[in-house]
Amino acid sequence: MKRRTVYWTLGLLLLSTCLLVLGGGVGSQGWSWPSEWLSDPVSAQIFWDIRVPRNLGAWLGGALLGLSGAVAQGLFRNPLADPYLLGSSAGATLGVSLYLSTWGGSMMMLAVWERLGITGAAFVGGLLAVMLTLTLSRGMQHTMRLLLAGVVVGVVLAALASLVAILDPHLWQTLQAFMLGSAAMIDSSAAVLMGVMLLICLSVAVWWSRVLDALHLGEDTARSLGMPLSWARWGLISVMSLATGTAVSQMGLIAFIGLAAPHAVRATVRCTHASLLVLSALMGGVLLLASDLLARGIRAPEELPVGLLTSVLGGGYLLWRMPRMERGAS
Repeated sequence: MKRRTVYWTLGLLLLSTCLLVLGGGVGSQGWSWPSEWLSDPVSAQIFWDIRVPRNLGAWLGGALLGLSGAVAQGLFRNPLADPYLLGSSAGATLGVSLYLSTWGGSMMMLAVWERLGITGAAFVGGLLAVMLTLTLSRGMQHTMRLLLAGVVVGVVLAALASLVAILDPHLWQTLQAFMLGSAAMIDSSAAVLMGVMLLICLSVAVWWSRVLDALHLGEDTARSLGMPLSWARWGLISVMSLATGTAVSQMGLIAFIGLAAPHAVRATVRCTHASLLVLSALMGGVLLLASDLLARGIRAPEELPVGLLTSVLGGGYLLWRMPRMERGAS
């Protein structure tokens, strides 16, 4: 099993590298790899300032969502748990809608300081939503109460975001673009931020991975083994919130990556949660970067919303996997 885990890690790293190289040639006119890039200053600037940050940012965003999904599924012992479980996506959407309604602007044509404002609004909105969920559930001791509180908070905040958009008709199209997700807004500073957050979140999650292994055997068993469940829950919830908030604030809402990536890993290799967290992050990066390349290349020069594509592909994969999971359970 350890050898197979190493093979999958190396394979996903190699596939990620190939997709990053391939993404360097995908532009507004489809696939192209001009031979004069090294000599033409304009082509070189497009490559280094636009394509490289976007491709790297798409991979990092997928890795954050894949890691967050693996943490959520391990923490709640539920294979259907996803990074948006605690209402962070609805809170981020409400934060962005309130920001745009107050200051206006278009997500695709924003000055740098306005883009930072949208990032902060999405992050703060998602963080406040998670805090509200934890308050309503009275902490993290009762998993079912926490899940129900997350569902309620998500529904209410999503309704409030839609209400804000209805009251300001000019906001609806911009908010819809955020809800469908896009990697087009990522620049070099956003890619660096996402990379730093991925290292922090992955390190903390791997540190608490033994608790996830113990929780897989049951909460009573984990407690009898002396695992610090309270501290671990707070740490893992913080990882899930920080990883999800960072990805959403930079790319908008990207569906199914956090749900499908851990499923794809579990379907191919059995491993401890430490390896599962790393492989889920790598798988999430591969899935989102590949989806972004398809979104840019299918109807070039038009670009499909990458969140729409991940919903179709991720939903199709889970529908394909469900009969096999049922046969395995029986």
